[in-house]
Amino acid sequence: MGGPTPIDDGCRTHRIRSTAQTGPRLAGYPRMLIAQLFDPVALAIVGGGTLLAAALRAPMRDAGRALSALRVLVRRPFRADALLDQIAVQARIAQRQGVVALDRSVIADPDVAAAIAAIVDGGTPREIEALLRYHRQARIERHVAAADVWSSAAEAAPAMGMVGTLIGLAGMFANMTDPKAIGGAMAIALLATLYGALFAHLMLIPICHRLRAAGRAEAVERVRIEAPLMALALRETPRHQLQSVA
Repeated sequence: MGGPTPIDDGCRTHRIRSTAQTGPRLAGYPRMLIAQLFDPVALAIVGGGTLLAAALRAPMRDAGRALSALRVLVRRPFRADALLDQIAVQARIAQRQGVVALDRSVIADPDVAAAIAAIVDGGTPREIEALLRYHRQARIERHVAAADVWSSAAEAAPAMGMVGTLIGLAGMFANMTDPKAIGGAMAIALLATLYGALFAHLMLIPICHRLRAAGRAEAVERVRIEAPLMALALRETPRHQLQSVA
């Protein structure tokens, strides 16, 4: 009385058996799917073709910059606060010890270092402004060139996927009498298109957009260092001229 009926026990047993049978299959399904979606020939066609097309479109110098620019993606956005603090320190040194003392300072940032060297040499505020803008524009051009390499790779990836598809179809039609060869060629044809779309939209285009965003942010931040360096040049230029006359 009140205990489980044989029908209930049978349903429970059947449910346990079904779970035990489907559990390993579901656990191994992602691994099986990944194995089915991996084809080394299609990957070599799309990856190698995209790399070759990007290398042929850009000079080797820009290609090297594009690879080195990947470090920007894992860094924090550029901020000019540290450079502003360093410029303030340089201004205090120049006020206490003279502008010539700045020549012994070690400055890691190339833009600030070039501006300080020009101030030591007696550069006017207008010359310092022109120098900083030149360096900033040159930096922008380098950032744009690196992003363009990734953009060209993103444009080439779908085309290389289509090339892989055509190669797979050609192999399929050439081996119509061999079912195994037809299957392999069809896998190349389909997966090459898939690889081209995934490479372009999930890797190459995002890298290009993030590099351009980082370059724009750095260009805006570097505008902040122009005013204090021009003020330092304005304050120290008369002193430098008087020292040179004496």
